[in-house]
Amino acid sequence: MTKKDPYAALRIKEFNIFLLVRFALIFGWSMQFIVIEWQVYALTNNPLSLGIIGLCEFLPAFFLAPFAGHIVDKKEKRNLFIRCIALFSLISFGLFWLTTETIASSWETNTILYGIYGLVFFGGVLRAFFGPTIFSLIGLLVPKKLYANAATWSSSTWKGASVFGALCGGFLIAGIGVNYTLGIIFLLVMLSLVLVFKIEKKPILNIGNNESVKESLKAGLNFVFNDKVILGALTLDMIAVLFGGAVAIFAVFATDVLDAGPKGFGILNAALSSGSILTMLATTYIPITKNTGKKLLISIFGFGVFMILFGASKLLWLSIFALFFSGVFDGISMVVRQTILQLKTPDNMRGRVGAVNSMFVGSSNELGALESGLAARIFGAPLAVVLGGTVTLIIVGIIGVKNKPLRDLDLTKDIEAHEKD
Repeated sequence: MTKKDPYAALRIKEFNIFLLVRFALIFGWSMQFIVIEWQVYALTNNPLSLGIIGLCEFLPAFFLAPFAGHIVDKKEKRNLFIRCIALFSLISFGLFWLTTETIASSWETNTILYGIYGLVFFGGVLRAFFGPTIFSLIGLLVPKKLYANAATWSSSTWKGASVFGALCGGFLIAGIGVNYTLGIIFLLVMLSLVLVFKIEKKPILNIGNNESVKESLKAGLNFVFNDKVILGALTLDMIAVLFGGAVAIFAVFATDVLDAGPKGFGILNAALSSGSILTMLATTYIPITKNTGKKLLISIFGFGVFMILFGASKLLWLSIFALFFSGVFDGISMVVRQTILQLKTPDNMRGRVGAVNSMFVGSSNELGALESGLAARIFGAPLAVVLGGTVTLIIVGIIGVKNKPLRDLDLTKDIEAHEKD
C-alpha cells in the first residue's frame, strides 16, 4: 500500500477555498455564540436564559432538518451554500444593530432579549440547511479516495475556527465591547460570501427525481436507522453533546465559580477546542482507521471522564486542563464519526444523511444548552456538569455492549477499497 499523503486533500484548489470559507464562518459563528451567551447572561443574570437560547435554535434546526436534507439533495450545492451565507449575514447584522448604544438606551431589556431570541431562532432555521449542504459539498470537491483525509481537514478547520473564535470572542468582549465584536463577525460573514463564489457549481447527484417529499424523507431516515454503525456513531455523539457538554454554561463558571471574567470565559471555550484541533491534526499523520469502533467508544468515554473533572474543579488551571483533554477525546470522536459518514453514505443521499446528522449532533448542541441551563438552575452549574458526564459514561457502556457492529468496526478495508477506485 502506498504511503499516505497527509496533505492530499489540500492539493485541491476548491477544497482549500471551501476550508477558508468554513473557517471564516465558524470563526464568526463561534465568536457570535460567545457574545450572545455573555450578553444574555449580563442582561438576565439567569442561567436558564442561556438554555432558552439553545431551545430557540434547537426547535427549527431539528424539525426542519429532514425537509432541508430533501431540498439539499435536489438542489445545486454551491448556490445553496451562497444563499445560506447571505441569510446568515442578516442575522449577524441584526445582532450588531440590537447591541448598539442607541438601542440599548431606548429599548427595554426584555425587548432586546426577545430580539436576540428571534434572531437565534432564525439562525436555527439556517442551521437546518447549513449542515447537510456542507456535508454534501465536501463529497463533490474531492475524490472518494480522499474522503477520510478531507473529513479530517474539514473537522480540524471547524475546530480550529472554534478555538480562535472562542478565544478572540472573550478577549474582544473585554477589549472593544459586545457591539464592535459583533461588527467584526458581520465582516467575516461577508468575506466568506465573497470567497464562496470562487467554487464552481456542482452536479446534482440525486437520481430519484420522481420521489415525493414523503418518500425522500423516508428513504433517508430508513438508511440511517437501519445501519447500526451509522446510527450508533450518531447516537454516541449526540449523548456526549447533550449530557456531557457544558459550553452553554461556561459563562456561569467564568463568572460565579472560577471568578475569571470575560477573558477566562474565552480561555475556557478555547481550551476545549484546542485539544480537539491538535488531536485532529495529528490524525492526518496517524489515521484512526484500525479498530475504529473501539476508538470511538474509548474517546467518548474519555470525554465524559474529563468533563466530570471540569465540573468538580474550583481552580482555573485545573478547569483548563480538564477541558483541554475533553477536547482531545472529542477531536478523536469527531474525526471517526465524519469519516464513517463520508465513507458509508451514497452520493445521492448525502443531503438527507447530513440532515439526520444535524438532527442528532448539531441540534443536540442547542438542546444540550437547554439541558445545561435547566440543570444548572436546579442543581447548580458544577453538579449539573458532573451528573451529565456520569450519564455519558453509562450510555457509552450500554452502547458498547449492545452494538456489536459498531464495536467491531474497522475502516481499513473501506479506505483501501476507495484508494483502488
